[in-house]
Amino acid sequence: MSTTLYKKHVNVPSSAKELFEKYISNIYMSAHLEDSGLDLDVLKKGITGFINLKLSSKVPQQSSIITLIDLSKPSSEKRMWIIDVVKKELLLNTWVAHGEGSGDGKAYYFSDRQDSHASSLGFYLTDNVYYGKHGRSLKLEGLDMGFNGNARSREIVVHAAKYVSEGTIAKIGYLGRSYGCPAVSPAVADVVISTIKDNTVMFINGYDESYFSKYLNEDQAADFVSQNYNDVVLATL
Repeated sequence: MSTTLYKKHVNVPSSAKELFEKYISNIYMSAHLEDSGLDLDVLKKGITGFINLKLSSKVPQQSSIITLIDLSKPSSEKRMWIIDVVKKELLLNTWVAHGEGSGDGKAYYFSDRQDSHASSLGFYLTDNVYYGKHGRSLKLEGLDMGFNGNARSREIVVHAAKYVSEGTIAKIGYLGRSYGCPAVSPAVADVVISTIKDNTVMFINGYDESYFSKYLNEDQAADFVSQNYNDVVLATL
């Protein structure tokens, strides 16, 4: 994450919070994320975690990719977004399945328990690619203990699934469901995996009042943006 500053005058809003809101809005508008159906609040959560994970050195400084999955939306909608934060560009918006233990057309229940077959909320770090029963797949490390910390042992991974298709939606009204994995269509699985592999941030959002994360520290993220605010930082954060 670059913190190089140019010695030139910029019009800086008066508070760290205003700077942070401006930074989030800049990405939201530049990437046309409203048109794709992404809620601004979900982007804000994701970027907050993205910054704090970089500050905690859990994410490589050169990493610019974030994946957002909003399970508050029905599975008939495209609710996975892959965004390049540096380029402020939406790379892919596609369908993604949730766990059968979380509900049918929409996810209402979340769990990190073994054999719950439910989706788990929170921040993840993508890991290495491997070949398993679903073909080429991507391992995930859950970063929010108590909410997704068992992702490894539960074998929660990104993989292709035939039930993630427009045909399934047309037939039953929603996607098929996984055992908790964020499964995607075989048509885009290779692109998704190749784009987000090797230590990029994933954030899975959903309705659960009990969920919290230390990476959702807005004050810390806003302070960083405020201290490094200039055209270069806004382009390379």
